[in-house]
Amino acid sequence: VQLQASGGGLVQAGDSLRLSCAASGRTFSRYGMGWFRQAPGKEREPVAAINWSGGATYYADSVKGRFTISRDDAKNTVYLQMNSLKPEDTAVYYCATTIQTALVVGTVLYDYWGQGTQVTVSL
Repeated sequence: VQLQASGGGLVQAGDSLRLSCAASGRTFSRYGMGWFRQAPGKEREPVAAINWSGGATYYADSVKGRFTISRDDAKNTVYLQMNSLKPEDTAVYYCATTIQTALVVGTVLYDYWGQGTQVTVSL
């Protein structure tokens, strides 16, 4: 299974970015997907997750109302639309896939990870 994350960059506070994660090597539509982030000196934390059908989603409190996770099974891709970005959103963002079909959040429940994409938000 391979996950390729892209879409990161340097933006100003209030701007938007859309992260993409292209998956291969697994029947994408059967599995849950998640986005996580890790800031310097901090542990990796869950940002958003979506179950296999797209019918259930999770968002960390810090991003609720600003970020949206979605999936396009025809393109084997999961997206993270990030609006109203804040400096505290600065981190390396990782996508991951889980064999669980239910909505899951914990990092230990995800078995394959992408390489990460840097998001930097300046004032």
